[in-house]
Amino acid sequence: MAYFDLRLPLGWLFLIVGGLLLVAGFVVPPVSSDGYSLGMNVNLGWGLVLLFFGACCLFGAWIYARERSEKLAP
Repeated sequence: MAYFDLRLPLGWLFLIVGGLLLVAGFVVPPVSSDGYSLGMNVNLGWGLVLLFFGACCLFGAWIYARERSEKLAP
């Protein structure tokens, strides 16, 4: 029976959104008010957080798939 691991599509989703926010954080100039709060680049910070979370999800899905294939192998 094949199992669907939700971490795989969610990991890719968070990686893509995090990458877009990271690019937006680098593109927006500091004089613009878009993406800045209290002098911090919010897009850059949250882009890094989402990239890290997406990578953790994909790593967890990869570990689970590897362990599952080792159990099924004769």
